[in-house]
Amino acid sequence: MKIGVVGLPNVGKSTLFNAITEAGAESANYPFCTIEPNVGIVDVPDKRLTELGKLYNTQKITPATIEFMDIAGLVAGASKGEGLGNKFLSHIREVDAIVHVVRCFENENIIHVSGSVDPIRDIEVINLELALADLEQVTKKLEKDSKLVKTGDKTLAETVALLEKVKAVLEEGKPARTLSYSEEEEKLLKNFSLLTAKPVIYVANISEEDIEAETNALAEKVKSFAKSENSSCICLCAKIEEELISLPPDEREIFKEELKIKQSGLEKLVIASYDLLGLMSFLTAGEKEVRAWTIKKGTKAPQAAGKIHTDFEKGFIKAEIVSYDDLMSAGSYLKARESGKVRIEGKEYVISDGDVVLFRFNV
Repeated sequence: MKIGVVGLPNVGKSTLFNAITEAGAESANYPFCTIEPNVGIVDVPDKRLTELGKLYNTQKITPATIEFMDIAGLVAGASKGEGLGNKFLSHIREVDAIVHVVRCFENENIIHVSGSVDPIRDIEVINLELALADLEQVTKKLEKDSKLVKTGDKTLAETVALLEKVKAVLEEGKPARTLSYSEEEEKLLKNFSLLTAKPVIYVANISEEDIEAETNALAEKVKSFAKSENSSCICLCAKIEEELISLPPDEREIFKEELKIKQSGLEKLVIASYDLLGLMSFLTAGEKEVRAWTIKKGTKAPQAAGKIHTDFEKGFIKAEIVSYDDLMSAGSYLKARESGKVRIEGKEYVISDGDVVLFRFNV
């Protein structure tokens, strides 16, 4: 999973990226300090892996990972190349989802590119630029396909109808994701890699003073906006997250308790990302390795096996499955089997989050 972190200059975007990836990306109080996107591969926090590791006395623990891409601060006019905008927009096309960082704090020592703090205005600046970039792309595609639709190609006719539908909403300056699509339209839409069709998590970057409340008046406006377009919103303080990650691991929990922080920014982002993209994890466990595998909700056993190796899917016979909770309660796989908690499932079984799975296959 690849996630792009975007936002206007000086909203705390690179500070947050540093905190969640420990990548040490440059963060400065001036626009465009991020030119090429910084990339950080982050382990998905999952305490179940640690417990399974103890149970199996495993040699290796391999968590699922997320790739975060810190994309340079966009500005008004980005769709026309302002602030190296075209280059930045091309980076966004590569990601599965967007984390849009919005400044929700006042600080006279940190310059705002627009001269004042207004999170909804800031969101709309970026959304408009992305919509304008998509509109240009959709218009060109529509002009080309409209000439060819007379050939009687049914798929082409459906594509033109979809493009006209999307163009209408983009002309209003609204994201393509605000529309409802049929299953067939969603398949066609993926071919266009539209910036505004990508799912979004708005991150309201609040001040240290608002940590305990986990919100403020500006952040509440962002929450309402996100709800209006069926996007997600989380609140955190990028500065505190950066301070947290600078501490030794054994001191981080103490720091979180002192500030009454229930979850780290990374944990919040991972949960929101998985929920937004409809993802979950199944687990495999043994003495050699305990590992988490990320799949779409609703994935059946053979396709889940294919995540491990294509041969597993091709030669799938059955899957031995026990839920993580049942396995930990039993104390061992053998005891779980003896108590009837290990099930044999076939090709139609839909994997559940936290299933500990052993695939049987033949090639």
